[in-house]
Amino acid sequence: MEKSVIKTDPGDEQAKGRVALWLDPSDLEWLAGKCDCPPDAAPDVTDRCARVRFRASAALHKAGLKG
Repeated sequence: MEKSVIKTDPGDEQAKGRVALWLDPSDLEWLAGKCDCPPDAAPDVTDRCARVRFRASAALHKAGLKG
């Protein structure tokens, strides 16, 4: 069974202050697993890193490239 993809609404994303960023799947895979936060990093830094990794992983999942 093929999964249906819910398309992103550009207007909704723009209203949230977001911008489009198109990356190759291999770049998204790298980004999803990348974290160079030092052990003593501030919580806002580690939160940002987690958000970026999550979004990279979600983009791969939405595209059907990650299980």
